[in-house]
Formats: sequence, structure tokens, C-alpha cells
Amino acid sequence: MECRLGCGACCIAPSISSSIPGMPMGKPAGVRCVQLDENNLCRLFGDKTRPKVCLDFKPTHDVCGDTNDDAMKIISYLEGAT
Repeated sequence: MECRLGCGACCIAPSISSSIPGMPMGKPAGVRCVQLDENNLCRLFGDKTRPKVCLDFKPTHDVCGDTNDDAMKIISYLEGAT
């Protein structure tokens, strides 16, 4: 599955415990990453400072569903369940 440009659910819904440029302590679940721009695109995409956890995330239908709203709901549910 290809990432839906402008979705941003994986940059908002989950907690990220690793350091992110601008968020040295990571980010809590439900908090928008500071590297997510106004179009919900990652400012660090393709940059060597992009965290490994972000590089390793691969969109799948099971996690991202059919719409951006699906992705927020599914990822938020998975975050709460883990």
C-alpha cells in the first residue's frame, strides 16, 4: 500500500518514544508531531534526521484503512490497546 499524502495519522495518533527534531522527548499519543506541516506532510521525509521508528513504519490496509479518518481511528485504537 502507498502512503496517502496528506493523511498524517501516523504522525498524530501514536506515541513516539524516540527523539524527534524539535521534540527531544518524543511525542505523546494524539499530539501532532512538530515536523508535520500544514498539508500533513513530514518535513523530515528523506532527511537523515528522520527517526528510525518513522522510517520503519510501512502503511498497510490493516493499519491505515481506506481513508484518512480510518487511519486515525485504527492507529488510535492500536495505540490504546498496546
